[in-house]
Amino acid sequence: MSAKLGSAERPLRVAIIGAGPSGFYAAGALLQQKDYHVSIDIFDRLPAPFGLVRYGVAPDHQKIKSVTRLYERTVQDPRVRYFGNVEIGRDLTHEDLRRHYDQVVYAVGALSDRKLGVPGEDLDGVFSATEFVAWYNGHPDFAGRDFDLSRENVAVIGVGNVAMDVARILAKSPEELAQTDIADYALEKLRQSKIKNIHIIARRGPVQAKFTNPEIKELGELALADVIVDPKDLELDPYSEQELAQNRAAAKNLEILRRYAERGPTGKPRRIYFHFLRSPREFIGKDGRVVAIKLEKNELRPTESGYLQAHGTGEFETLPAELVFRSIGYRGLPLPGVPFDERRGVIPNKQGRVIDPETGEPILGEYVVGWIKRGPTGIIGTNKPDAVETVKAMLEDVPKLRPAPDVYAEPEAIVKLLKERGVQFVTFEDWKLLDQLEQERGKAQGRPRVKFTSVEEMLEAIRAHQEPTPVS
Repeated sequence: MSAKLGSAERPLRVAIIGAGPSGFYAAGALLQQKDYHVSIDIFDRLPAPFGLVRYGVAPDHQKIKSVTRLYERTVQDPRVRYFGNVEIGRDLTHEDLRRHYDQVVYAVGALSDRKLGVPGEDLDGVFSATEFVAWYNGHPDFAGRDFDLSRENVAVIGVGNVAMDVARILAKSPEELAQTDIADYALEKLRQSKIKNIHIIARRGPVQAKFTNPEIKELGELALADVIVDPKDLELDPYSEQELAQNRAAAKNLEILRRYAERGPTGKPRRIYFHFLRSPREFIGKDGRVVAIKLEKNELRPTESGYLQAHGTGEFETLPAELVFRSIGYRGLPLPGVPFDERRGVIPNKQGRVIDPETGEPILGEYVVGWIKRGPTGIIGTNKPDAVETVKAMLEDVPKLRPAPDVYAEPEAIVKLLKERGVQFVTFEDWKLLDQLEQERGKAQGRPRVKFTSVEEMLEAIRAHQEPTPVS
């Protein structure tokens, strides 16, 4: 290689695997730095970009989804290309990436969920919130799932924002949901819902709840549902009182919960019950299907670090529940050829540099951002400083890199390889077409968009609207 790596003649070639928020923030940070010329290819296994924003953010939270405008500006930079419908391990291997790029950034998020590990968890009717959220958001992997909403009692285990989203979507009226971009099949299923009681179960107390103030406040504004809180559940132990004094967000949450406890039922047809200091110990089944949950009451005790841990008291109660969603955290999945920490569900790394688990040393040229880097914590914006940290490490490493051979580093080399393998990859222009079609379908119904919910449906729409190649 005659030209210097990172020069205008030989830009730094970077592959970003995953087109969610963390991937776009990494791309944005690379574009903003002034030390090196860069050429970035963003890959996603689905045709549509934006990951968690498209398939994780609740459909009735359209304002949050507007962050995609920022990502669009990033991908429309001439130094960036988008390759949708390209799966690592299926269409491209780890070796392909290392051969064609100087640096590879893994931004694949956390696609799985954590389990409780209690008896009966495999009964029919026990699901992860991850599945349900992806289903109502039209994720192609989950569009075919079936959730029986003809039952009256539902339990949601967990008190993070995802748990609040699940409870709110189940409690909302079809008229409210019909103004969102919820998947058509989910809207139809929810129209037929017979759900009356939604039980939210938290192993710790109200002060330790992870939902944000807007999420808990929204529950009190639903047309069809009352929020029911037992005042006794809001009585705090001395340790929680101490924690509350140092946490304004928790104090506001508690204030909102106390208002719900005072208000009580107002006669709405659905009810959302909060149960604090309870842990599921067993899912009780009948004919292979969940019908109830055995709960143990807890008390909080501080650990040496000051963390308030839930401990069972030996006092039990049974709650009817014919449908259960566990929402106790997302979990990453391994990528072929990439190190993986099975215990934590992340790619092992130091400040974003992927490390070899056997030696503990960084693998030069491989990096990680987002939930697959740090675990499923924070909000969408948390991924921005996280990505900046990784990009700083990437820039520091440039002088030590072994550059990809020029013949493979040519931007057209990866295009040629994908075409040779028969991969129908989706460009950003293709996505803009799909985006326009979805919005047009939504406009006809007075909705933001009506999503395509299968990969084949997306690819077919692209093929149908592409300009025919002129015959020479």
